Amino acid sequence: MTVRRGGLLSDERHRALAAWAAACAERVLGAFESYAPGDDGPGAAIRSARAWAGGEIRATESKVAAYRANASGRTAAKAAKYAAYSAGQAAAVAHVPEHALGAAAYAIRAVIAASPEGRAVENARAERAWQRSILPDDIRDLVVEDSIRRDDLCWNVFSL
Repeated sequence: MTVRRGGLLSDERHRALAAWAAACAERVLGAFESYAPGDDGPGAAIRSARAWAGGEIRATESKVAAYRANASGRTAAKAAKYAAYSAGQAAAVAHVPEHALGAAAYAIRAVIAASPEGRAVENARAERAWQRSILPDDIRDLVVEDSIRRDDLCWNVFSL
């Protein structure tokens, strides 16, 4: 069991959060890869999140990958930056489960930043709907409740 804000979280659900966060980050990874094709930091972070979710690596290894992805995004253009940060957040779920929501929020921010003028809100809503459509049933309520509770910390992307 893992302690998180709001109570205990089973290891199984914690790993499901990491896998979901990795899927959210992977969906926008192309925004970073087209900006910096030679930098595998965010891609490695997504693979680390999945590896931790599958029990293949330790949380400390995934946390290192998170730092690397975040460093990759620091000087990137907005959509690429947010895609890198989404990957970093996904890898950090192994350390702190709440980072799953950060991965989703940064992915939505990447979509907004990459959207043509006048399409940002529509595209953000579509991304949020896709994210929720792939949520496993056993963590759906947890993630939706968390997105409502922490929307203001996540740039209000979950209430667009």
